[in-house]
Amino acid sequence: MVRGKIQMKRIENATNRQVTFSKRRNGLLKKAFELSVLCESEVAVIIFSQKGRVYEFSSSGMQKTIDQYLKYKKEVLANKPEAEECMQSKCMQHDMANMVKEIESIEVSQRKLLGNDLGSCGVDELVNIGGQLERSLRSIRARKAQLFKEQIEQLKAEEKLLLEENAKLSLKPWQASARQKGATHNSQSSHRSEIETELFIGPTERRFF
Repeated sequence: MVRGKIQMKRIENATNRQVTFSKRRNGLLKKAFELSVLCESEVAVIIFSQKGRVYEFSSSGMQKTIDQYLKYKKEVLANKPEAEECMQSKCMQHDMANMVKEIESIEVSQRKLLGNDLGSCGVDELVNIGGQLERSLRSIRARKAQLFKEQIEQLKAEEKLLLEENAKLSLKPWQASARQKGATHNSQSSHRSEIETELFIGPTERRFF
């Protein structure tokens, strides 16, 4: 009879959960014992049940195995800075090697784009290089057109400012002449008015007694 696949989730039924715990606990302890015997290895297993009961197995004494584990962890922590430094050094060397390869690849591509060292290129690579050159030329032409457009707009703006300044300068002499004519006309009118007043009143009459 083929057993169905068991889903890895909590068993809701308490009875089934306890039965499964007992079976798998015994199986785990049995596997630990077999591993220690068959492979001549030091094995220790500690299991806590849901109710807090402890089940354990050790091939050479639980305390001895725990002490050995703590000693190992202490040594690992002591050597961790050196291991990290070594790892960082290896990573830096790896990054530098990749950077050198990338620089070399860029230099080769640049030489080929300039038309050099094309003897080793196949048809596909030459087509790819031609496409890159065409895209570069399109970008250059677009940028060139944009710069020309900006320069033309700037020249038009400067031309507009110059025309406005010229218009202002051309109006000033006419305005000055108009003011001068107005002042002369006012002076003449005033002088004429004085003469007319004097003629109307006449000279002062002299009396003799």
